[in-house]
Amino acid sequence: MGESSEKLQHLEQVITLAIEIAREGREGKKVGTIFTVFNADAVLPRSRCMILDPLALHDDHKKQIDDPNLRETIKELSLLDGAFVVDDHGVVVSACRYLDVTVEGIDLSLGLGSRHMAAPSISKQTNCVAVAVSESSIVRIFIDGRMVSQIIPEIWLFNKYSTHLEGSYSKRSYNDMTVLDKDSEELR
Repeated sequence: MGESSEKLQHLEQVITLAIEIAREGREGKKVGTIFTVFNADAVLPRSRCMILDPLALHDDHKKQIDDPNLRETIKELSLLDGAFVVDDHGVVVSACRYLDVTVEGIDLSLGLGSRHMAAPSISKQTNCVAVAVSESSIVRIFIDGRMVSQIIPEIWLFNKYSTHLEGSYSKRSYNDMTVLDKDSEELR
C-alpha cells in the first residue's frame, strides 16, 4: 500500500469516528469536537493543551486511530472539548487542544460557531484536513480553509457510506480496495 493510500485510509478512519461521535454522542449528551489530520508538526505549534494531555507519553502503537480501545478513549475525551491532532501515520499525537486560529480569509455561513471557525482556519494555516463534529450531529470537513463536505450521519448510513465528496475526484482500484483522489495537492 502506498503512502497516499495509507494517508487516505487514516483520514477515512477519522471521518468514520467523527460520524460515530456525531450519531452516538456520549453519556446521553450531544458532543462536538475537532480532528486535525496530517501535518501534526505544523498543527502542534499553533495549538496548546487546555488540560494535561491524556495521550502524552503513551506509546504510538497504542495511539493508532484504528485501535478500537483508542477510539473509545477518544469518544470519552471528546466530552472535554478541544481538538485531537492526528499525524500522517494515523497516530493521535495529542488531545484536548485549543487551536490558535485567525478569522482572516475564512468565509463561513452564518450560524456556525467557534469550532467551525477554528477548523477551516487551522486547515488553511497548516495544510491539514480538519474534521469538525457539531453538537447538532453534522460532520464538516475542511481543506485549505474551505468546507469540502457536510455529512449528516443518518443519511451517510442510509446511502451505504457514500463518499460525499464535492467537486471532481478520480477513482482508482487496487485489489479489493477503491481509492478516491481529490486534487492531490489538497491532501499534502
